[in-house]
Amino acid sequence: MSAHRPVGVDQLGRFDAIIDARSPAEFAEDHLPGAINCPVLDDEERRIVGTLYATQGAFVARRIGGAMVAANLSHHLRTHFSGMPERWRPLVYCWRGGMRSGSMVTWMRMVGWDAQQLAGGYKSFRRHVIARINDKAPRLDLRVVCGPTGSAKSRLLRLLAEEGAQVLDLEALAVHKGSVLGQVPGARQPTQKGFETRLWQAIEALDTARPVFVEAESRRIGQVQLPTPVLERMRASPCVELLAPVPARLDYLLQDYAYLGDDPAALARQIGLLRGLHAHATIDQWQAWALAGELAPLFEALMVQHYDPAYARSQRGDFLRLAQAERHTLAALDEASLRALARQLAAR
Repeated sequence: MSAHRPVGVDQLGRFDAIIDARSPAEFAEDHLPGAINCPVLDDEERRIVGTLYATQGAFVARRIGGAMVAANLSHHLRTHFSGMPERWRPLVYCWRGGMRSGSMVTWMRMVGWDAQQLAGGYKSFRRHVIARINDKAPRLDLRVVCGPTGSAKSRLLRLLAEEGAQVLDLEALAVHKGSVLGQVPGARQPTQKGFETRLWQAIEALDTARPVFVEAESRRIGQVQLPTPVLERMRASPCVELLAPVPARLDYLLQDYAYLGDDPAALARQIGLLRGLHAHATIDQWQAWALAGELAPLFEALMVQHYDPAYARSQRGDFLRLAQAERHTLAALDEASLRALARQLAAR
């Protein structure tokens, strides 16, 4: 068994498992990729210990908290860790590499496992994530896929990936389609920290010597925001503009957003968020179509009256090289047409 020395983030791949010793709420906000949550204090216990520390001092907090930690460690040894072999090598971390992960590592090493502690805990991992995004994002050779709403940009990205091109799918990482109607049914967005961890993972896998296709996005995708280095790199990068006539875009939207018709009341509420941007009579008509399940006139009106003008204002102002974009106009946004374009772009 090797000596007990806290290890750095660069050594994550040396271990058989990554154990997050923090509370479930901390784990839910963000955690190291692949980590499993085995808290030494649950959310309520952590609150109690924190209150004791503030009101009665460190000794009382540690005495009572120590009993809680011992009980939880006993539970994990009898359940999560009971079948682990002698040569199992776990890496344990807590918030900043202190007592919570230290106590778990001590007991694991007493058992005989070569457990190690992450130096600096989650805080050091978080600093690493931000530093790596800041370092690598400006060096990515991006190709920004632009186009008005309904031009199948996201679908083109997925086909580009299938054709072997490098793709950074920000909407997939954010679990959101990037518009007022972009919430993915049955799925929750990650927290801001969780999104940045996903983004770090995706960026680390990219080769800076090869082009990377990415869809044009504003800073905010639903409830998360793009880090400034990523946004600035996108806005300064070459663009590929995908264009299609309104009927083709409407057909695509009616397929891609068909699920919005499953809850007319929720759709009407979302459209209500646009009040202040359009006349009350316009919003009333859109909400009436939503409640009646009439998606075709609703989507066409949203496209022509809301999204297309917004695209003309924001994209042409935000993406500095859109005027010199490589443009592709498709008469239809069917699978064959999009696949042919993906192959053409990927071949370069």
